[in-house]
Amino acid sequence: MIYPLVRELAAAGAPVRVPVAVTCRVLGFSRQGYYQWVREPVSQRDYQDAWLTNAALDAHADDPEFGYRLVADQLRAAGHHASDNRVWRLCRDQRIICAHSVKRGLGRRPGPPVHDDLIKRPGGGRDFTAAAPNRVWLTDITEHPTAEGKLYLCAIKDLWSNRIVGYSIDSRMTSELAVAALRHAIGLRCPDHTIVHSDRGSQFRSRKYVTTLHQAGLTGSMGRVGACGDNAAMESFFALLQKNVLNRRRWATRHQLRLAIVTWIEATYHRRRRQARLGRLTPIEFETIYTTAHAA
Repeated sequence: MIYPLVRELAAAGAPVRVPVAVTCRVLGFSRQGYYQWVREPVSQRDYQDAWLTNAALDAHADDPEFGYRLVADQLRAAGHHASDNRVWRLCRDQRIICAHSVKRGLGRRPGPPVHDDLIKRPGGGRDFTAAAPNRVWLTDITEHPTAEGKLYLCAIKDLWSNRIVGYSIDSRMTSELAVAALRHAIGLRCPDHTIVHSDRGSQFRSRKYVTTLHQAGLTGSMGRVGACGDNAAMESFFALLQKNVLNRRRWATRHQLRLAIVTWIEATYHRRRRQARLGRLTPIEFETIYTTAHAA
């Protein structure tokens, strides 16, 4: 911060011109340091810190739950070279703080919705029906502990046939979990103008998720805060999963639980579990009978 003062005092148009050597000797630093600053006003390390700070802000904007360690993991995965201590210093200076570490008061407010509630009935309640496939999808995230740690499942359900059209399983609940499930559903169903309804979780409000929705031509929808009834049809699927798989035993590894979840969804829920709303048909049978493309 003093180097610009040295340059101003030594300038030709200064009222009292003071040589650089005199100013450096009086202020107590070397001329070599001053001339190095003249050649390179912004050091290479400051330049790198600026790039890392921008990347850290982007990573934290996608997942506000990320602390500095997870931000550092994201930066290294993106090709940046940064230690945990360096990322901690940058996050401290820029106030990049994990959402869980902030003390919450009684008057706290939830994050704002990024979409309107499109399945709300005019007189109240929710319309959990669809007249055709790929009209309305529901999505949510559930978790279950194992001896290795928690395992998270993000699933997407088609209201027309109650089929799980996309899902993703991971050891961390990030925006990538929701984006992977959405991409899975898009790849399998090729939807057009589909409404995708969720709660106000940060994963569904992240920039990556919203961008994926818009790029696929889908329309987002969000319910209220703390109102599980706004997504009751999805909660009913998770309740079945809880009773039939998650709570049946203690799971030693994430891999065992992952296989059990996938097996139950694909083999039991889709192909063996008959549902009264579908005329005692399974989701696969219902789609095969009532969809020309599937029948062909």
